[in-house]
Amino acid sequence: MTRALTLVALLTAFVASAQDLATYNKALSAYNGGSFEDSAKLFYDVYNTTTDNDLKLKAEYYLASSFQRQNLPFTAFVFYSPILKAGPAHPFHGKAVEALVTLQEQLNDDYLIPSQLNNLYDKFAEAWATLPLEVLSRINYLIGRIAHRKGKLDESKQFLEAVPDTSQVYAKSLYLQGIALSDPRYPATSEDEKRKHQEEAVEIFEKVLKIDPRAKMMDLGEIQQLANLGLGRVQYGLGNFDKAVRAYEKIPRFSKYWDQSLFENGFARFQNDDYGGGLGSLQALYAPQFAGAFQPESYVLTSTIYYFACLYEESKAALVEYENIYLPQAEALKKVVEGEAKDNTFYFKLVEANDPDKLPKPVLNWVRSNERMLGLFSMLKAIDAEKATIDNIQSWKSAKLSAELISYLDQNRGTLEQVAGQTAKNRIQEAYRTIKGFADQAEIIRFEVAKAETEFAETGSDQSSVLKKQTLYRPQMPAENWNYWKFQGEFWRDEIGYYQYTLKKGCPVGKN
Repeated sequence: MTRALTLVALLTAFVASAQDLATYNKALSAYNGGSFEDSAKLFYDVYNTTTDNDLKLKAEYYLASSFQRQNLPFTAFVFYSPILKAGPAHPFHGKAVEALVTLQEQLNDDYLIPSQLNNLYDKFAEAWATLPLEVLSRINYLIGRIAHRKGKLDESKQFLEAVPDTSQVYAKSLYLQGIALSDPRYPATSEDEKRKHQEEAVEIFEKVLKIDPRAKMMDLGEIQQLANLGLGRVQYGLGNFDKAVRAYEKIPRFSKYWDQSLFENGFARFQNDDYGGGLGSLQALYAPQFAGAFQPESYVLTSTIYYFACLYEESKAALVEYENIYLPQAEALKKVVEGEAKDNTFYFKLVEANDPDKLPKPVLNWVRSNERMLGLFSMLKAIDAEKATIDNIQSWKSAKLSAELISYLDQNRGTLEQVAGQTAKNRIQEAYRTIKGFADQAEIIRFEVAKAETEFAETGSDQSSVLKKQTLYRPQMPAENWNYWKFQGEFWRDEIGYYQYTLKKGCPVGKN
């Protein structure tokens, strides 16, 4: 009796295996024929029913690949992840790693895929060493970025240095090395060593700028703009203000980094004793195209420049403008960041709503334009698009595949919403602290202005007579093909970014 039961069990297993194999072959045929909607459904059936482990592993990989080829990158990521975590024991582990690196770029994912690769690197480093060089290069770059984000700057640099100059992410890796070295937190045992790191960062940024623009490297144009921004900052920190100015002015007009370069150039030109140039850079920030921008420090810098030129009325006027614009924003933010504790979901919904009645428009723009927030919103948008696509595939509904996929996507959406909420919370709190901090600086400047006015009066001098004795010259033209136009309150597109103030100095004789 026992032998008969065993025989029946073996026959049943054989029939089930043959049926699974037939379904698998049908799925493979659909996959090779480009019918990924059908292949996904069939591989899903095999994966959930077969007792043959080899067949199950094959179906698992081709199921994920079907989603990827069906242009469902986030869904594909969900199904590649278990293969990644299974390690080299899975026959398609290497292929899954390659696919995930591709999906990371497609999704612009700074969190999920990079974090998985980072968490598993030590465990699978030996196996990954045999991956194609470009795949390994991108893994090193992604892990270097994570280490940088965590403040592990030395570790970050080591991973980034492993990226060869033949890789498509070489320019990005090189740039991030410069950022790590120029960070004041980069390990150094002395001021001399810290300066050496800064000088090495200069060399790295210049190396990025020398890469041929025709080179097939990812985001090269944008990275070279960022390299100029980084170069300007390092030169400023080294006290090479003229070199900082030249770096900032190489960033193209109307690029997405232009407003930041204008502001920082204002600082560099001021430190280089070019007060008119500093005010000119800041003037561009008040053009209509920057309406709704979050730039509190620009008004404080404007006030500071006027203070050093002993133009006290203008200095006080800049502070009044700062307070009129930003103190109401601080009051609105106070209601958001203080009082009863609020969770990440609250902050995510606040920023997602994009409602200026709930959050001041400049702060809202500043939070939403952050690179990490843009990446998170992009991924959330991809998830919603994939959910809509899946919901419209009728054959997947009958197989209960769509319900399971949408459940997975909702789980990941929830995770990303929490990350986005925390990022939004941090940015909103930073905006509030920034406004309050510059409000305190404004009070210090106002005090110093009042003190200087008193001292000026005590000298018995008349500032108006001091100013009348000075001649106001037209700014020097850079070349013969340039024209001079006096600014009359209107911003013209071809003039923005080229403003140059000419101003007298109202300081007492001997203090200019």
